[in-house]
Amino acid sequence: MERIQEALAKARAERQRGSATRTDHAAPAAPDGRVDEDWQALAPIRRDVELLKRNRVVAVESGREAAPYDLLRTKIMHQAQANGWRRIAIVSPDPAAGKSTTLANLAFSFERQRDMRVMCIDLDLRRPNLHKVLGQTVEHSMADVLEGRVRFADHGMRLGERVALGLNARPTSRPSELLLSRAARDGLDMIERDYAPDLVFFDISPLHVSDDNIAFLQNVDCALIIAAAESTATSHIDHAERQIAELTNVMGIVLNKCRYASEAEGYNYQYY
Repeated sequence: MERIQEALAKARAERQRGSATRTDHAAPAAPDGRVDEDWQALAPIRRDVELLKRNRVVAVESGREAAPYDLLRTKIMHQAQANGWRRIAIVSPDPAAGKSTTLANLAFSFERQRDMRVMCIDLDLRRPNLHKVLGQTVEHSMADVLEGRVRFADHGMRLGERVALGLNARPTSRPSELLLSRAARDGLDMIERDYAPDLVFFDISPLHVSDDNIAFLQNVDCALIIAAAESTATSHIDHAERQIAELTNVMGIVLNKCRYASEAEGYNYQYY
């Protein structure tokens, strides 16, 4: 673990010298009564606690198992507020690192953070997984929303009072072209204007699988990298960080699926 941290810290320091923070996205409109109504109008999700546990969603309620995700939530909030970041991509170098599971747990953690509105949108349009992790069935996909065939008001779902979800029913054809399109940018801007979230998380496809994320990363303020311990190669993590740094800010790295001393304390990831 220490060798991974040292290698990544050295590479990161070299890249960050002389780099500037990028915050290109305009803030959403101020919330008003209509925004409250729009949030309340979203269909609430169905909670199957046993299914969520089987899918390793452990942050449904506060406690020992939820503590790592609550800590991650706090770190994300502090960095986002300090840098003026609002759009955050959740990405991994390779498949099966646990990015959708991480986002699902963050959704429940933020649901308990009562003074913020958060949106979690699945834009892994090749292999959407967030709806499966959360145990939800949806009729449409975010591609339908971004292409203007379905309103987000008729597609989005609500977790509690202050977390909105944009899920996918099925894979989408030609996802790179969609994510690069003006229609997609305008669609996301419209969602933000209508719902005025404090933070928007995007679950996007792994970096080494396709160019979908390359098309989209220019539209976010920062990216959080999810890596799997004993699975994701250090070189892949470093390459992912270099690739992301060319397009947006690197918020940090979550090392998921750890099995070492901190496991005794209930922790299953490291953030640095």
